[in-house]
Amino acid sequence: MTTALPTPYDHLTSPRTAAALVLQGRFLSAAREFLAGEGFTEMLAPIIGPVTDPGARGAKQVDVDYYGHRYKLMTSGILYKQASLLSFGKIFHVAPNVRLEPLETAVTHRHLVEFHQLDVEIADGSREEAMEVAERLTRHCVRQVVQTCAAELDVLGRDPGELRLAVAEPYERKRHSAVVAELVELGYPQSADTEIEWSGEELVSAKAAHPFFVIDYPKGSRGFYDRENERDPGVLRNFDLIFPGGYGEMMSGSERESDYRRLLARIRETGENPGKYEWYLTLARKGIPASAGFGLGVERFTRFLGGLDAVWQATAYPKLPGQARP
Repeated sequence: MTTALPTPYDHLTSPRTAAALVLQGRFLSAAREFLAGEGFTEMLAPIIGPVTDPGARGAKQVDVDYYGHRYKLMTSGILYKQASLLSFGKIFHVAPNVRLEPLETAVTHRHLVEFHQLDVEIADGSREEAMEVAERLTRHCVRQVVQTCAAELDVLGRDPGELRLAVAEPYERKRHSAVVAELVELGYPQSADTEIEWSGEELVSAKAAHPFFVIDYPKGSRGFYDRENERDPGVLRNFDLIFPGGYGEMMSGSERESDYRRLLARIRETGENPGKYEWYLTLARKGIPASAGFGLGVERFTRFLGGLDAVWQATAYPKLPGQARP
């Protein structure tokens, strides 16, 4: 059963919508302040291109006619983030993404067809460096919202003390295999070879008191751009950040593969046609920096900040799978 959304008028005139969007604006301002202070340059990301991220879980891409060429709406700017490091060593952008999610995700409370992502990339960065930036960034944003948005948190019924407590401790690191074992012990049939399923993420998130990272996903469970661990073949140098309270995954990140030959092999392993990625592979052949980075879901993080029931409440113009909306 799909979620019944309010009319655009009712949604836009709701005090709860206004409060959630104020939280969102303050969190994005805080994120920009933090990242600029860390030496990151903000760039404007493209919204269409000849190819986009192939690694979105079960979601379909949207084609557009670009002067007779089949282009894609961005599902993620990952390939462009890597390319942008040819200009700057540390970059970020806030950009819209469109994914035609499976219809069953309309009731997960966590999926939108149109959403925004705060993307960060660090030239010559390690996974550990990216996670450290991610932890400090999210903690800074939570604290800034608590300090400056008391009225809005009150409208939403969100306890500032709970927010402070959530990010008070260092974020734990758990291997993917350990999370799989935890879910199996709880009676959840999680495969050891795939990403943690949405309902599984929600389950471990609900049990957690603080955010934690899931690291070391198995090769084949993620996109070709996630770097494989040379000292632990079959394991990727990547991570997800899970927030407590059942809010689930907030971000995904990794060290990136940048070597042309390995990228070509990984693309072929996934069954993709390397010709689709000609512009990207041309840059890789000439040399793109090794890097690490992540993408933070803007609406998902807003949902956590406001204690919202569903992610659609964190956007002015929500679009859920299968529902035609303005």
